[in-house]
Amino acid sequence: MGEMIIQFFAESGFAMMSIKSLIVIVLACVFLYLAIAKGYEPYLLIPIATGMLLANMPGVDLMNPATDGQNGGLFYYLYQGVKLGIYPPLIFLCIGAGTDFGPMIANPKTMLLGAAAQFGIFFAFLGAIVLGFTGTEAASIGIIGGADGPTAIQLTGQLAPHLLGTIALAAYSYMALVPVIQPPIIRALTTKEERMIKMEQLRPVSRTEKLVFPIVAMIIVIGLLPTAAPLVGMLMFGNLLKESGIVPKLVETAQNSLMYIITIFLGLTVGATTNAETLLSVQTLGIIAMGLAAFSVGTASGVLFGKLMCKLTKGKINPMIGAAGVSAVPMAARVVQKIGQEENPSNFLLMHSMGPNIAGVIGSAVVAGVLLKFFA
Repeated sequence: MGEMIIQFFAESGFAMMSIKSLIVIVLACVFLYLAIAKGYEPYLLIPIATGMLLANMPGVDLMNPATDGQNGGLFYYLYQGVKLGIYPPLIFLCIGAGTDFGPMIANPKTMLLGAAAQFGIFFAFLGAIVLGFTGTEAASIGIIGGADGPTAIQLTGQLAPHLLGTIALAAYSYMALVPVIQPPIIRALTTKEERMIKMEQLRPVSRTEKLVFPIVAMIIVIGLLPTAAPLVGMLMFGNLLKESGIVPKLVETAQNSLMYIITIFLGLTVGATTNAETLLSVQTLGIIAMGLAAFSVGTASGVLFGKLMCKLTKGKINPMIGAAGVSAVPMAARVVQKIGQEENPSNFLLMHSMGPNIAGVIGSAVVAGVLLKFFA
């Protein structure tokens, strides 16, 4: 009996556990704590952290590929939705079905702020090239600056799948930390007087405008850049469903059930790609550092362009809304609203911030299409 017990423990996962695996498991537990106790992006961080934990348990072969005569692991099959570029476009469909493009249509100048905030992507791309990453790896690292998890996953899955786990983890971590990272940057680049600027109420946007916009956007953007079709096409399709007003069941499904199902599969499989050998490396530290730089520069470039627009419009635009040009919807817009009310309790900038926020989502998808065109 004693020998059986000894053999049982000798063949257990604990006996095979390495220091690196243990570190990643502890890190996964930290992410679970942040998601559950602190509320940092729980819908994504809980599945990602759980995927990390399960994939790094010794003896667990959930990511093993299928071979002749032997089935693959559970996560291997779920991962095909990432590998084949299925999950991110579906997420964009759901985002489109739950997004009101009205603020951007009412004040189209804010699209320029969304475009300016994409500068962080190119900054990190060049920085990654300098650090010795290949073009495809640098493109995947740079897209973290867009603060758009599905876009980062879509691009990395096609250009640098070996970096998928690290880049996805960095992208979603920075999205969750928007309320921590953005305020110091915004305050450092703006004056108190600028932060107190009140903007005029947005004009009403007609139903016709809201219906025409996604159709025209699909034709123009995809006509110029076919590689952007999966993300931009699904985003606009979801919005068209919403604005049509005649398919409420489809809209409800996209906003709720489909979104949550895809989020679970996406989070688990992305987390499962973060194996200990890849995650605990100097290369990973470089990626995380460049991702933070990309996100910070994107925020700063949006605010600085907002300051320029503020001067050109003689104080009619609060430069803080430029920070919402990164794609973290709606967290970045909420950060701007919170800071604005701290400076001036009667200031309501949320809807004004949603314009560049939505433009940032479209902008990051377009930039991903450009990078795919040149590096795929």
